[in-house]
This record gives sequence, structure tokens and C-alpha cells, in this order.
Amino acid sequence: MNLPATSRASTTLALFCKVVDNYGDIGICWRLARQLWREHGVHVTLWVDDLKSFRRICPQVDVAAAEQDVEGVRVRHWVDQEGSFAAEEVADIVIEFFAVDIPPGYVAAMAVRQPRPVWFNLEGLTAEEWVEGCHRLPSMHPRLKLTKHFFFPGFTDKTGGLLHEAGLDEARLAFQADRAGMARFLAPFGVSEEEMDSLKVSLFCYPHAPVGAQLAAWADGGRPVTCLVPEGVAREAVQDFIGAPAVAGAGATRGALTVRVLPFVPQPDYDRLLWACDLNFVRGEDSFVRAQWAGRPFVWHIYPQDENLHHKKLRAFLGRYAAGLDELSTFSLGWNGACEIASWPQAWQDLQASLPRIANRAEEWRGEVLAHGELTTKLLEFARELGSAHENPV
Repeated sequence: MNLPATSRASTTLALFCKVVDNYGDIGICWRLARQLWREHGVHVTLWVDDLKSFRRICPQVDVAAAEQDVEGVRVRHWVDQEGSFAAEEVADIVIEFFAVDIPPGYVAAMAVRQPRPVWFNLEGLTAEEWVEGCHRLPSMHPRLKLTKHFFFPGFTDKTGGLLHEAGLDEARLAFQADRAGMARFLAPFGVSEEEMDSLKVSLFCYPHAPVGAQLAAWADGGRPVTCLVPEGVAREAVQDFIGAPAVAGAGATRGALTVRVLPFVPQPDYDRLLWACDLNFVRGEDSFVRAQWAGRPFVWHIYPQDENLHHKKLRAFLGRYAAGLDELSTFSLGWNGACEIASWPQAWQDLQASLPRIANRAEEWRGEVLAHGELTTKLLEFARELGSAHENPV
């Protein structure tokens, strides 16, 4: 539930974000910040170090501004770790996203603020079982009288859930039921009426994905495919296919495949792109979560980690999501380099044949995850518990 009305008017929150994965980190933090303000009335200050990446998904951002208001969120350019802060500058709730180091001066101010803030480390998403034991665990500061708590998003009732805005399902279902509306949305990207009848695929992946082999499999296949890829994604493979620079507006058709290069779009339009496609290739965390809400089949390209630790995370998710969908599991593991694919055309044929079953699972999965609660609500409920326990109402 939301915070009480008396708290909604005054609760402040500082969210610290460093952009590591180009758009995933800021994508998650921007969604979180907007939802906290729009649905819970929390006054959010979003500290972010890379305004240029931020602007790619939110065109209103002024990359030269040290401080600005964007859609009700106060955005501050996080340029360094130096500087001092007064206690009154510290928010009621402080969130460090994915273990970033908050400026020492801000932490020092947190320690003298009365009442002290509620402090969270919002961790990365994983389906591994160990997160259930770590979710909400405290961590004492080694020198100061401060306690940080770990908050893990996840897929079970023993985790923090996933970001999911109010009204999202209704908007998606209305959009997907309106074929003419979907056609109007895709038309500026060059998608023709004939291509609307093809298998529409969005492609968002890291550079090491086997895109060239997959494009060849689509081109040589028997079913028309329209692949929509954001500018800069899989650049070399896309350029090889279209025979020209892979800039927004470029495209080509070879065999059964048409590739169209899209500009980066604001987050609401990226959601619509996922809703409009029949199959979505996504990467990292933000687009991965949005693909789950789209109710369409998807293939996840997980962020790579040393010693292939990401393969373990991928298998943990597939174990929950893709039980009985061997074609999806095999294709996903191959797409991530976790297993050898002897023939990409055959792997694609197998996956294509299973798309109706995967689509059914996608809708079933949405309901399962949403039944465990939504992230912003669960986070604020935990903050209120901690504030009440320490006589620090938020």
C-alpha cells in the first residue's frame, strides 16, 4: 500500500546511479524514480553520472545541466565523489543502486542527520535461490552509526519483486488488441503493411551475440521476418547484412528477412515496440524485465561476467521460466555462449515451432510474478518498517 497521506507530502528519497551497462542501469533507476513520484508521491533526487546515456532514453534531459527537473524528478549530475553535505540535504530514504559508492561527504551527513535515513543497497536481479536469504539483510557501517539493508528484486515472495507501473497491463492489452494502432506506431520506422504480417522481431543484445548467424538463418528460412534493431546494436553484423552504415532509417531485405535500423526511443515507446513484436531479443536487466511484462516470447542476452558466472544466473532463470520449453532453453544457452549450437538454422526452426507454447508461458509467468508483489510498494513498506523500528517515520 502507499505511504499515509501525511507522509506522501514530505517523504524524500535520493537514488544514486552510475551508468555501467549503457542504458540498463539508468533505465531501471529512471523507471523507479518516476514510479516513486507518480504513484507514491515520494520526492526523488536522482544522482546520475552519465547524462548522455540518460538522454538516449529520455530526450528531455539536458546533458549540460548540473541540476534539472524532469517529469517531477530532480536530476543531479553526479560528477565526482568529493564535497561535503549538510545533514538537512540528506533524504529520508537513500538508495545506492547496485553497490555504487555514495560520496563520502553524503554518507558523513547521513550519520549526523536526525532522524537518520533509511539506507538501501538495491541489488541486481537474479533468479538464484540464495537471494531469498540475503534479501533485507542488514549491514553495519564499519565506522559510523549507520545500517544499510540489502534489497533484492526477484521472482518469488521472499524477494523484492519487479518494477511494474499501475495501469501497465491495461495499456498493453489495449495496444496489442489494436492492429491498426500498432501499424501506425511502427510505420515511422519503415514497417510496411506487408511487414506487419511477417514475424516481427526486436533485437537488443550485446556485441558478442551470434547475430550474423541468426540473420542468415532468418534470411534463408521459409517464413518472412522483419527484424527491428536499435541504432548501434550489433553494428557490424547489421552493416554486413544491409551493405551500408547501420544508422537509423537504414534497412535492407535479403531472402525472407528484412532488417530495419531504429533510432533509440523513449522508454514508453520501447515498451510499445516490445508489445508490437512477436519475439523480443533483450539484454541486461531493464529490457529483460520489460520483455516479461510484454507477454511475448523473448530471448535474454545476460550481462557477461568473469568466469562465466552469468551462465549460472541464466540457467537459474531458465529453470524457473522455461521448464518444459527445451527449445527456448537450448536457444537461449547458445545465444549466450553457454552451449554449442551445431546448426543455427535448425535451432531457429525448433524455437519458431515452439513460439505458441512460449507465448502461453509468457502470460502465465506474468501472473505468477505479479502475485508476489511489486518492487516500489514492497520497498516503501520495508522502509516504513525500518523507520518505525528506529522511530524514524518515512
